[in-house]
Amino acid sequence: MSPYPNPSVAVRPASVVNEEIRTLWKRAGGLLSPDDETTYQRLLVEWAAAAGTSVRPAA
Repeated sequence: MSPYPNPSVAVRPASVVNEEIRTLWKRAGGLLSPDDETTYQRLLVEWAAAAGTSVRPAA
């Protein structure tokens, strides 16, 4: 699965994605599981696309 959003899918507003990121961190208690980390990376890329910025991929 590509970490980059599908360009044919509508971009959600950055505020919506940001709230999902905050909820993920709160639910995880500040320590992300491997599955949560994958979700976080996807959301981060989605947020950057919605915010009109870029993110540096994890090494």
